[in-house]
Amino acid sequence: MPQDGIVQDEIVAARGTSIGGALARAARRYGDRTALRYGEREWSFARLHRAARRVARRLGDLGLRPGDRVAAFGRNSDAYVVAWLGCAIGGFIHVPVNYALTGEELSYILGQSGARLVLHDAELAETLAGASRRGEWAATLAGAEGSAGAPSAPSAPSAFDVLTVALDDTAPDLTAEPLIGADTVVQLLYTSGTTAAPKGAMMTHGSLLAEYQSCIHDCRLDGTDRTLAALPLYHSAQMHVFLMPLLLVGASSLLIQAPAPKLCLELIERHRITSFFAPPTVWVSLLRHPDFDAHDLGSLEKLYYGASIMPVPVLQELRRRLPSAKPYNCYGQSEIGPLATVLAPDEHEERPASAGRPILNVETRVVDADMKDLPPGQHGEIVHRSPQLMAGYWGKEAETAEAFQGGWFHSGDVGYLDEAGYLYIVDRIKDVINTGGVVVASREVEEALYTHPAVAEVAVVALPDPKWIEAVTAFVVLRSGQTATGEELVTHCRQHLAPFKLPKAVHFVESLPRNTAGKLLKRELRRSHSEPA
Repeated sequence: MPQDGIVQDEIVAARGTSIGGALARAARRYGDRTALRYGEREWSFARLHRAARRVARRLGDLGLRPGDRVAAFGRNSDAYVVAWLGCAIGGFIHVPVNYALTGEELSYILGQSGARLVLHDAELAETLAGASRRGEWAATLAGAEGSAGAPSAPSAPSAFDVLTVALDDTAPDLTAEPLIGADTVVQLLYTSGTTAAPKGAMMTHGSLLAEYQSCIHDCRLDGTDRTLAALPLYHSAQMHVFLMPLLLVGASSLLIQAPAPKLCLELIERHRITSFFAPPTVWVSLLRHPDFDAHDLGSLEKLYYGASIMPVPVLQELRRRLPSAKPYNCYGQSEIGPLATVLAPDEHEERPASAGRPILNVETRVVDADMKDLPPGQHGEIVHRSPQLMAGYWGKEAETAEAFQGGWFHSGDVGYLDEAGYLYIVDRIKDVINTGGVVVASREVEEALYTHPAVAEVAVVALPDPKWIEAVTAFVVLRSGQTATGEELVTHCRQHLAPFKLPKAVHFVESLPRNTAGKLLKRELRRSHSEPA
């Protein structure tokens, strides 16, 4: 029977199907238990909730209304976390922005999202001032008074500092929270834009809450976890696979700005950290650090990896050197919250190269161009169906329609399923190499190169070639004190690969390009080595 508007509003409020509602439940349940630590500051669950409500009130007092976009342009900090939670509680749409962006890249996201307010680190004010589209006004996250260098508008209110408001117990709280339902958009997660302009995935309160439920279940998150959060919070994995679900189960997170290897090793030992997430490049940097074996890392119980494909030789080394810790392979992408599949610890022995099986709230298939299921072992595109999925791309109807063609979300990844339903990632569609009319997966070549004892890191890409059209090209970082020639590495690969898969060229480099989340940027290698000298 239809309800009148007042009753329906009361039902929406009582159901609490929002991130703010989930945070309120955690605050009531865990109270004074430590939720977050950053530097010398500790935040209990109750204190974090109160701070987020004060920030939500301040954003509303600026003149923002539910649905307005608020960009966050800063490095990891407790102020960044409180700002995000304040946006969620106040009904504003949070827009995380990679703090390494400048110029037109920064301008594009701020302009395309229509951000009215930019919350930024004080030291990024000059970078923000150089953007051509900057919203109506700006305010600092933490560390300075006002917003020096920020744009002004005739009606712009006085700038404020998020951390100052968060810490001020006398600051006014919300008088009433806006009514927020499961379908309300809470965040725009912008893709990396490797092949086109970045797209803002519209994540709703309901989609993220469904994803948090899956993470808790399949990553086996627990209130006793002590986690080190070192990857950027603008990146969906650190924020939505770990920090937020861990908050909801009562766990404690130690937040730092960046995954500097020496610092991570020291903090894991000092704080007896039990769980840690990092992409393969960061795990490699930890394994290669000279102090790795000097630290007592025995407290680690859960090792999470994802964001890009983990080479099996690196995984085997990690398991050998941290034998008591249990590894979890986490695969997905921003548009699904971002977790889609998990390979659990007890599944690693038999299937170390697998990305696991779909998590609690995800259904996954591997299909051909006609959306027909492919038999086990046959390569095709990975597609998903899930309540975790985005509501579409912000302001991009054509791209949204293409992504959801056939009623499933098209991941853009090539993979296959085995007889037991375990997923294997072959490559990103854009990273598959078509050399002389034959398709080669870059991952397979990388795996072969990683088995050479002198190789520390490797990336394989396609470069233009007059004969092969696309030539299999390897970029290699050698281990400290080790030497090898390109010819030696190609000879080594002959033991593992068919002749047509062998690298046509090997380039030795000091380091590989990666973004601030530690993800390898193959597009930079293609761009820098495809341009004429």
